[in-house]
This record gives sequence, structure tokens and C-alpha cells, in this order.
Amino acid sequence: MTAAAKPWMTEHRKPRVVIIGGGFGGLYAARALKRDDVEVTVLDRTNHHVFQPLLYQVATATLTPADIAAPIRWLLRKQRHTTVLMTEVTDIDVERRTVTTSSAGALPYDFVIVASGARHAYFGHPEWEAVAPGLKSIDDAVEIRQRILAAFERAEACTDPAERAALLTFVVVGAGPTGVELAGMIATIAHHGMVEEFRRSDPSRARVLLLEGGSRVLATYPAALGARARRDLIALGVEVRTGALVTSVTADAVQVGAETIPTRTVIWAAGNAASPLGRMLGAPLDRSGRVQVAPDLSVPGHEELFVIGDLAATATDGRPVPAVAPAAMQMGRHAAHNIRRTLEQRDRLPFRYRNKGDLATIGRYRAIADFGRFTVSGVLAWWLWLLLHIMYLAGFRNRLSVLLEWAYSYFTYGRGSRLITGRGHERAASSTPALEPKW
Repeated sequence: MTAAAKPWMTEHRKPRVVIIGGGFGGLYAARALKRDDVEVTVLDRTNHHVFQPLLYQVATATLTPADIAAPIRWLLRKQRHTTVLMTEVTDIDVERRTVTTSSAGALPYDFVIVASGARHAYFGHPEWEAVAPGLKSIDDAVEIRQRILAAFERAEACTDPAERAALLTFVVVGAGPTGVELAGMIATIAHHGMVEEFRRSDPSRARVLLLEGGSRVLATYPAALGARARRDLIALGVEVRTGALVTSVTADAVQVGAETIPTRTVIWAAGNAASPLGRMLGAPLDRSGRVQVAPDLSVPGHEELFVIGDLAATATDGRPVPAVAPAAMQMGRHAAHNIRRTLEQRDRLPFRYRNKGDLATIGRYRAIADFGRFTVSGVLAWWLWLLLHIMYLAGFRNRLSVLLEWAYSYFTYGRGSRLITGRGHERAASSTPALEPKW
């Protein structure tokens, strides 16, 4: 920014930084500005930050929503110069430098950090979302939990063998980390966690299918780890199918080529679509709708505008930065540091992603970990996964409660949050279109 383009100096006020999104990127950006002499406003359409890597454990009734979420304003309560607003962003005017919201009007900014993330991608079939929910939010996790648990309850009440078999067939589409973790946990619930609780149906006879359109499980991991994950899933009772392209999803079945799989519970874990806010910035986008940012994470031609997290398309050493929580954290801190350097009239630094390891859990005491120079699998990887996730959870209460829930779950096969509430499970059999996803 040139000297003439620094309105906070001529107006004798603090620079205004607006952060859109309270996920990992937005939260870590706000925290990194804790000691800077700026006015920060954090916008999110919910009031809470979610630890997304553990959403699948809420969806499979191991943890409660409160275990993996915390109010954003509580996390930032000690930053007196930071305001948190629960509102929805409806427009970003990059020329006037304003962010328009649904309830707080137009907010002027000197710098803006867009960290609005991504939603599920249904590859041209948005109608599938009504019957095959994805997993990006607490609401998604609760919806999936309702559907899974209700399927077992409906199977117990059912007298038709074919309908009961369909109710006890669970299909997970997509064999990335989320799909693998969901399939492994659903199999664990069905084959171990409920076997003594039902009289008319047998949960241990449930089928769990993991469908992957590509050639292997966990394609972003080394082939040996993907093969290990596949073996572990099969040992848990999961039917793993690669090269299985889904061509139709209805409330009654999933179509894979010429095969029809009767099922009442489908979970989508096959792809991501960038937040629609990216299209408001007038910036170049990639095929997934992500913004192609400059090396310093700003939008080309707008050095006051930063895009981070799942919405940003960038690379380190020629390799795309993955859409994972550690990358969003690093981007959030880096964008904040570059704002500070701009205020100090110093040159900005390019972003470099430091991969500290990729981990995925498959089931009870089964996990894989890729640390670049070496890989780990089995029990040791599971303990590493547990310790790292506990370390990153926000707040002591969350860490303690999650440890207690995990101890109860993994030693007894019990589930601490097997409650069916509301009416979300009834929508599984409905063809009513889902609401338009928003950031």
C-alpha cells in the first residue's frame, strides 16, 4: 500500500481488519493480531469454532458437539480490540473496501482476510445433498448421527427382511480421510457397540460400504499406507470398493454403474466446493472455485485483501497446499504477519507450508501417519493421532472431556452421545431439496 493509500494515518485512527470465518484460518489470524494496534472484527454465521478433524466422532456418537466446539467470542475474550459478530456475509466490495452483512450492515475495512472455507461438492448433482449429507459442520454431524442411529431403530421395528437389510446398509461415498474414518467408526458401532442392545434385529449383520471412484483408498497418502488402511477397514468389516463411480443417489438406493445398492443411509465424503464468497472478489479461480492467490496470500492487484484456508489455491515448492487444518492455521498466522509487516512498512514474505504430518484413524487402535521422511501405522500411529488432536483442541474442558469420552468408548465399546433428537432423521427418506449451502 502506498503512503497515499493509508487512510488510517490521515484519519488518525487504528487500521481496521475484518476476518470472515471463525474456522482454523480465521481464528489463528485473529490470535496472531492479538498485540497489534489494529481494530479486528471477526464475522461468522455461527457463534462457535469447530474442531473439524473430530466432526466424524460427533457423527458416530462418540463425542458431543460441545466436546469439539467453543464460542468464538470466548476464545478471543482477552483481545479487547477484537469484536465478534454472528452474521452472514452477503457481499464484498473490493473497490469501496466494505463487507456487507445480513445484520450488521456494511463494514469498512483497511485489510480483509477471507477464510470462509468450503462445502461439499456433488459434481453437478446438488439434489443428492438432501439424501446424502456431507460433513463440514456441527449441524452436519448431528444430522448424520440422527440418520445412523435412527436406521438401527427403524430396523428393530421393521418386519420386512428386505427393508431391514436396506436399513442396515450404510454407504459412505469417498475414501479420503473423512470417508475412511466414518466407515471405520460405523463398522465399529454396528459390529461391536450395539450387539447386546437389540432383540428383533442384529446390528452385527450391518453392511458398511466405502465407495471410491479412484483407484485406491487415501490417494493423497503413500500407496503403502493406503493399502494398510484398506486392510484395516476390511478387518473391521467394511466393504471397500475402488473404481466405483456413483451415478445416482436416491432416498432408497445408490447406483454404481449397473449395480443398485438398496440403502437408507448415504454419507457424502467425495469432494469439496469452495465458498461462494470467492466469486465476489473478482480474482482468478481454479476449477474448484478456489482463489488463486499471490505468494503472500493476497489477491493479485489487491494487497489489502487476503484469502486463506480451503478457499485459497497456492503451492509450496510446486506442490499444492492441501485443504487441511494445519495449512489453514499457518495461513492465518502468515496473513496476520504480512498485515503487520505492511503497517511497519516492511516487505511481505511469501507463504511456505510446513507439513508436520498427515494422520488418519481407521478404527479402534488403527491409524496411519505420514511424516514425509517416515511413516507409521497401527497402534503407535493411533496414539500419535490421539495426542496431536488433544493438543490442538481449544480449552482445557474440551481436552479433559474428550479424553474421558475416548477412554469410555475405546475400552467399553460404549457410545456417550447416542441420542436421537429433533426430526432430522425423518428427512433421510424425503426428497425435499436441502437448503442452499452458505459459507
